[in-house]
Amino acid sequence: MNLKGFFNREKNQDDLLRTVSSKPIPKHIAIIMDGNGRWAEARHLPRTAGHRQGVEALREIIKTSVQLKIAHLTLYAFSTENWKRPESEIRALMSLMVEFLKKELPELHENEIKINMLGDMQGLPQDAVREIQNAMDVTRHNQGLHVNIAINYGSRMEIVKAVKKIAQDISQSVLTPDDIDEHLFSQYLETRSIPDPDLMIRTGGECRLSNFLLYQSAYTELLFTDKQILWPNFTRRRYLEAISEYQFRKRRFGGIDVGEGV
Repeated sequence: MNLKGFFNREKNQDDLLRTVSSKPIPKHIAIIMDGNGRWAEARHLPRTAGHRQGVEALREIIKTSVQLKIAHLTLYAFSTENWKRPESEIRALMSLMVEFLKKELPELHENEIKINMLGDMQGLPQDAVREIQNAMDVTRHNQGLHVNIAINYGSRMEIVKAVKKIAQDISQSVLTPDDIDEHLFSQYLETRSIPDPDLMIRTGGECRLSNFLLYQSAYTELLFTDKQILWPNFTRRRYLEAISEYQFRKRRFGGIDVGEGV
């Protein structure tokens, strides 16, 4: 191993961290962690090996998010459509999540990280429900990074549930139709206490949202990696580079900069 090259890379990462830290940091980053299976298949490994390597990438991303003092990190871990995958892969994914929470919870708690879940716990294995609930209970009062795990989550389902609850409240005279505006509607979503994402990153080369935070991402900056950058090789440096690219973008929210034309 070329130790000189290794230490130079570490130094360069520290320089990049300082550069990124010196500019406005996104309050909320959402990530579609795509490509675990393709990473494994390219190495003639079972898909489950890709998911396990993806957990290693996740540790680095959480650590870097804490260093940057990011407020919210939302991770698309398992969608409502992922139930279509082979049963063996689903079992492995759930087991890996249970293992991660059991192993990492003490350190997450020590670092004031708060765990939250988006999605429907119904249908999840009981051991997964138990570990998720325990992680949320243990970290409930933590004031550091909020890690929101979207599991058995689908944005269309979330929106439909919100509409049903609003309709129920109208039928019970809790609301009137005139009360409904964007702010009120957002309070019926699972992200009611979370600001909309500033930046959404998707690894693996696909350029779509795949039913993730559709309502919340109206003005989110989107970043899609090249197809060679799969979630297991989404490194700390690539994460910092993604945030750095976000920092160079101009967010107008439908307006214009002073001096610009329409």
